[in-house]
Amino acid sequence: MGIFVNPDNSAFQVALNSEIYVDKTGLLEYTNKVMNTLQGYICNSRPRRFGKSVTANMLTAYYSRGCDSEKMFSGFEISKYLDFRTHLNQYDVIHLDIQWCMEPAGGAEKIVSYITGKTLAELRTYYSNELPEKINSLSEALAVINNKTGNKFIIIIDEWDVLIRDAAADKKVQEEYINFLRGLFKGTEPTKYIQLAFLTGILPVKKEISQSALNNFKLYSMLSAGPLSSYIGFTEDEVKALCENYDRDFEEVKRWYDGYQLGQYHVYNPNAVVNLMMEGEFQSYWSGTASYDGIVPLINMNFDGLKTAIIEMVSGAAVKVDVGSFQNDIVSIVNKDDVLTYLIHLGYLAYLSKTEAAFVPNEEIRQELIRATRRKKWNEFLDFQQTSETLLDATLDMDGDAVAAQIEKIHSDYCSMLQYNDENSLSSVLAIAYLNSMQYYFKPIRELPTGRGFADFIYISKPEYRDDYPALVVELKWNKNAQTALGQIKDKKYPESVLNYTGNILLVGINYDKESKEHQCLIEQYVK
Repeated sequence: MGIFVNPDNSAFQVALNSEIYVDKTGLLEYTNKVMNTLQGYICNSRPRRFGKSVTANMLTAYYSRGCDSEKMFSGFEISKYLDFRTHLNQYDVIHLDIQWCMEPAGGAEKIVSYITGKTLAELRTYYSNELPEKINSLSEALAVINNKTGNKFIIIIDEWDVLIRDAAADKKVQEEYINFLRGLFKGTEPTKYIQLAFLTGILPVKKEISQSALNNFKLYSMLSAGPLSSYIGFTEDEVKALCENYDRDFEEVKRWYDGYQLGQYHVYNPNAVVNLMMEGEFQSYWSGTASYDGIVPLINMNFDGLKTAIIEMVSGAAVKVDVGSFQNDIVSIVNKDDVLTYLIHLGYLAYLSKTEAAFVPNEEIRQELIRATRRKKWNEFLDFQQTSETLLDATLDMDGDAVAAQIEKIHSDYCSMLQYNDENSLSSVLAIAYLNSMQYYFKPIRELPTGRGFADFIYISKPEYRDDYPALVVELKWNKNAQTALGQIKDKKYPESVLNYTGNILLVGINYDKESKEHQCLIEQYVK
């Protein structure tokens, strides 16, 4: 039993000792199925606080022959499978935490030599007769051991991409690390000594090197998690069960923390959910997971349409994004889509593959993005918030002319990124126009099914603001008039859909005239 080779199960035991542990051992059934196959090379990337290290520790506790974990896993999902004991503590496991290694190694430039030296020393305690002292390459050592004994290894690397992110500008460090990974995993020889390889990190395997180093890895990420979807974060059913146990309002939890969509699953950030259950306070728990310093420089990059896209998404809209060009590093970012894709991997945005669109997943992240821009003085965003605040005040004052004037100003300022005389552009303009409402309202509901149709926008005030901020039911018209928009709200009984959610309700009818390029607005209070 060593630090790197055949560790014990104590790290996973810490997770089990916690008041809240959600059973994710079903993942082991999948890794059991693919081990010793071409599909047994897995890179599972996800944001901070989404359970990467717990997963790596679970794999180690289950497979490592350095411990006895039968009692630990009994009663969990994996114990229900017939091959549970077949693989339990049966393998030589090498578990590397690259982030942890940074300090004892003495810096990024010494990581590879540190890992190699320490791992070889531990291997020799198991294979002293098979492993000559002259061998100083880890990949060669594994090949020699396999050749002499037939034994295969499970290699688990946690935070595999630390050097890709933190040492991005140091080409020498990156090249040495990439060559190290290439030696471990690429080619015919590694297939002889690798039983299973599992990499965790924030970024998927770097595309620039994939053809020569790690193109044999199957990538599961926040873009597409495939069979691992239910093991990345907490699923909706798991969150519902926790809400029942801790007497929390699930619908409120959903508004605050839902939004990531992987396959058929709605996925929640485990860190946020656990903190809410334990502390009972709805707030953003994201701040402790990452620094704003890395976010604002990204959204301040001078790429066409980037800042507009961020404003749209913070306001509740979804934005098309081409995720295919991102090279899975931070030095090859060359356009808006690269920035947005990186933010998806970081967890600041969610992605829906069906529509190929990115969006702010929930209230927690929306608050974090707004807080980040305020702290780092993103002037464009702050200016837009001021304009939006004026619009919201005019709406609450039921001043239709002032609302029309503000929307016209935003439409004019915003039109460089859109087709001005386009019906969809009016929806996009309205989506961002009420940006400042996000501190008082939840994300606007688009085309909510109502009594006899679909309302264009419905803004539901947060519970703590419900007495002062009425719900807004908004209908848009194109080349008609505001009275027609208001009439449709009444005729189709749109307000009935929100009667259970709030106190007062304002009906807002907006029209845009294509010929005159003028906006009209009428506002009425709904009488229950």
